[in-house]
Amino acid sequence: MKDLIVSIFTIFKYAGRILTGIRNTFFNLLFIGIIAAIVVALMAESDVEQPALEKNTALVLSIDGNIVEVKEDEDPFSTAVQQAMGVENPYTDILLQDILDAINYAAKDERISYLRLKMNRMGNAGLPQLEAIGKALENFRKSGKKVIAAEDYYSQPQYFLASYANEVILHPMGGVDLHGFGVYRLYFKEIMDKLKINYHVFKVGTHKSALEPFIRNDMSDADREQNKEWLGALWSTFSKEIAKQRRFSPVVIEDYTNNAPGNLSLVNGDTAKLALEKGLVDKLMNHIELKKYLGTMSAKDFDGSAKTIGIHEYLALQTRSYIESTSSKNVGLVVAQGTILPGEQPPGLIGSETLAQTLENARTDKSIKAVVLRIDSGGGSAFASEIIRQEVVALKNSGKKVIVSMGNVAASGGYWISSPADQIWASPTTITGSIGIFGAIPTFEDSLAKMGIYSDGVGTTSISSGVNLTLPMSEDIARSIQLSVEHGYSQFLSIVAEGRSMQVEDVEKLAEGRVYDGTKAKQLGLVDQLGDLDQAIASAAKLAGLGKDYSVVYVERPLSFKEKLIKRFNHRLNSFIQSKNIANPFIGAAQKALMPVSELLTLNDPKGIYAHSLLFGAPQL
Repeated sequence: MKDLIVSIFTIFKYAGRILTGIRNTFFNLLFIGIIAAIVVALMAESDVEQPALEKNTALVLSIDGNIVEVKEDEDPFSTAVQQAMGVENPYTDILLQDILDAINYAAKDERISYLRLKMNRMGNAGLPQLEAIGKALENFRKSGKKVIAAEDYYSQPQYFLASYANEVILHPMGGVDLHGFGVYRLYFKEIMDKLKINYHVFKVGTHKSALEPFIRNDMSDADREQNKEWLGALWSTFSKEIAKQRRFSPVVIEDYTNNAPGNLSLVNGDTAKLALEKGLVDKLMNHIELKKYLGTMSAKDFDGSAKTIGIHEYLALQTRSYIESTSSKNVGLVVAQGTILPGEQPPGLIGSETLAQTLENARTDKSIKAVVLRIDSGGGSAFASEIIRQEVVALKNSGKKVIVSMGNVAASGGYWISSPADQIWASPTTITGSIGIFGAIPTFEDSLAKMGIYSDGVGTTSISSGVNLTLPMSEDIARSIQLSVEHGYSQFLSIVAEGRSMQVEDVEKLAEGRVYDGTKAKQLGLVDQLGDLDQAIASAAKLAGLGKDYSVVYVERPLSFKEKLIKRFNHRLNSFIQSKNIANPFIGAAQKALMPVSELLTLNDPKGIYAHSLLFGAPQL
């Protein structure tokens, strides 16, 4: 009897295992099938709905987030989850070239009746980027179509773009914020003294100010002097361009910014009325009035409002610039944006190995006859900068012309990698120069001692402790680091002198960490020509003897099969999300505020020596 019961239980036990196995297999296969179906659906071009574009439609140019030269990798799953939670992100990225493409295509598109600038969620933007967009808007207006800017409130960068519009509309409760440019930083010396942190700084260059926040409580006279010079040059360009577009004297802006209390007292504090009276805006309209007004300028949608199409939907109907080419005569475009770091780095950072490999690809690609290196970087690791520079030299030695196009910033390490180019182009408002080197190491022996913690030991040499953050820095180590920094500075001077065909002594007069705007840099011989990316590309084609029959194509590091699959999947999923009007995810204001600190933490030069500029102070537009 006992054996029978045991046999029955054994049968049921194994039967249960078999059923469990069948069930698990079924659901696993079902899950895999669902995932495969999603992947296939997202990978298929035809499965992403393409919006129809009717005649007499308005293009709504929503500039949401930071304007960048290259986008960081997106996480579509985060996008979907955040959207489901109803969260929007004003700090995502939007490609400068996407904005320019949308404007340029719309200028020739008979279906587009006018362009509406929508900038309430615009993030960070450099003045050279704003100027490029402004130039495209000017060309759009030449097509005979109107540009309308309508906001509740205009910040400085928003108003700069709005000035290119045929009509600038403001909410009656709004205002225009024009207050000038500035560089303001936090300084930490006193708090570091209180925390007993000993910050050892090694640098060459009176004007090399990146580390001043850690060794001072205020801005040095040298840094204040150079900042006033280039900020003044940028503000002058900014003010004059607005005055030109709005057809009034720059004195209007000078009065508006310098006499704000007196001007506001004349209109009883009404900022919208003041903007209207000063000619900064053309009309005051509330949301209801604006909707009705815009509805008269294009076809009507189902709800009676203006028929519109957004930038992402519109670009989905177009062929994007520089994406693909079947030509045998190409100008290769390589984008270098972010802090320069050793090794491989993702988009948004410049990795020495990543960018070097990209430049090598351009060198070995027979269809690429010239290369434009687009730089937007304040520098970073001196070691990484030199690896990249050597690849630029190798590219030149292969017989291909190399043109550098500077974006918002191409300073310090950004100038290091620019110096060997056949030509350097910059915007008049590009920030460049900052030829200098620094190293910085904090030690915490006094902080630990205050808490009753001590470090001690014995070694075979005077430098056997190395760079130990728990011990005082020995004089031999400190002297060694300073000598390395001085050598790096001499190397920097020699590199610039060789690349620019100058004497080292003449370069030294321009160096010591001094920062220049593009116009001043050209006067000093650090830049060859003033112009935008398109002009740099045209110059590259001319130097390479390509005539007018050439194409431009992005050059990127080859991706592995896995990377290609993930990138394609992400692209398709994001396209699907955008086609369903799903908003982008939020990164958060805290991350934006801590960006300078996080940038500092990424610096990882193997020798601790950096060619970096403006770490804590791009101009506040």
